[in-house]
Amino acid sequence: MTRICLIPKVHGVGGMVSFQAKLTSGLKERGVQVVTDLADTPYAAVLVTGGTRALAGLWQARHRGVRIVQRLDGINWLHRRQHTGWRHALRAEGANWLLTFLRSRLATHLVYQSEFVRGWWQDWFGPARGPATVIHNGVDLTVYTPRGPEERPRERCRVLVVEGSLGGAYGQGLATAVQLAELLGLRNFPVELMVVGRVTPAQQDSFTAHSRVPILWAGLQPPERIPTLDRSAHLLYSADLNAACPNSVIEAMACGLPVVAFQTGALPELVQGGAGCLVPYGGDPWNLEPPDLSALAEAGAQVLSDQPSFRKAARQRAEEAFDLERMVDQYLHVLLE
Repeated sequence: MTRICLIPKVHGVGGMVSFQAKLTSGLKERGVQVVTDLADTPYAAVLVTGGTRALAGLWQARHRGVRIVQRLDGINWLHRRQHTGWRHALRAEGANWLLTFLRSRLATHLVYQSEFVRGWWQDWFGPARGPATVIHNGVDLTVYTPRGPEERPRERCRVLVVEGSLGGAYGQGLATAVQLAELLGLRNFPVELMVVGRVTPAQQDSFTAHSRVPILWAGLQPPERIPTLDRSAHLLYSADLNAACPNSVIEAMACGLPVVAFQTGALPELVQGGAGCLVPYGGDPWNLEPPDLSALAEAGAQVLSDQPSFRKAARQRAEEAFDLERMVDQYLHVLLE
């Protein structure tokens, strides 16, 4: 039986538990055994989902001729543009160093999550010496689907934000989401905002007290709840600037939920074919300059005014480009080619 070693992510370093679980399940269905300990030899290849501190084990595996594939997310950068606290900054720079060391010294093959991520790494750290490919994230289209239970409000249009965290350095995305909802309200759309993700009590109290639209604070939700929440909304606002390949966007489109966002990060290569509306940021997102909120609100109004066509196009885009089975096959090819 073919065996692959999948190195779990380091907390706070690139890689996602959900990705590991999905890929492991897909590989097992294809008759590939997955181990997570470098000492559990033999194996045909190693997949590092971002960063790991098991450098000695990786070095030994490479010298045995084992293929080392590194999956790369984006680069930690927000701490370089605004104050995030010295602990966060040290963790971010440490993670960047680890990822860069693996990329330049140990990896024999690279997988970037998007063309945007490939360009980002090459621009900051130069081209890698080994082969590289781009594999977008995938989603189970039988689970994330427009058909299923929903709780869509009848009297209001729901703007949905789904992020792991919207506190600290990511608070600007939450502020923009609130402003988007308020501007849509001024355009005579009865709007409510639902926020899924971690926020601080101070953020919640402040936005609740001052927002001109209702805000539903859903907190962190288990993965099995996300399809129902996606189906309950009328549009998803992708709040992460310069995102590598956000699962929330792919999952939303699979559920037939259109996406509204700025043309930053990987979003232009993900949201295509009428699956939503992207608009120019209006400034320099890398310097966190103020965005063009009026253009964003116009995009939101277009999506709310033509739900059937946008929802159909969103699902179609997911079926064409983000099937989980396709993603697993692509990783299997890179690991065992």
